[in-house]
Amino acid sequence: MTSRKPGSDTYGRGVDLGSLSHDEVVILAQTFRLLGDPSRLRIMLCCMQGSSSVGEIAESLDLSPSLVSHHLRLLRGARLVKGERMAKQIFYRIDDMHVSQVLLDMTNHIAEEHSDEP
Repeated sequence: MTSRKPGSDTYGRGVDLGSLSHDEVVILAQTFRLLGDPSRLRIMLCCMQGSSSVGEIAESLDLSPSLVSHHLRLLRGARLVKGERMAKQIFYRIDDMHVSQVLLDMTNHIAEEHSDEP
């Protein structure tokens, strides 16, 4: 049996969690802070369903287009969504499968029944 240092587990993901630099931890915290806003999270969930324009996202979530654009700018800056220009519109979608998987895992987590709840 081999011993492991606390915090050095990779959880099967190929990343040594104990070796994250301070800057990487700060970026990770900022990413979760971005996802902590309910409107941004709803936009992310909408983008998981396929590419959508600002207008389509705004209409489906009952948000103003300017607010959606503002949130998308922040999400793009964090590499959580990407935009593709088609003619005069930009269509947004989740940037990669890692982002989708985090959101799916957390959605499944909150949907689980917990036997230890009062």
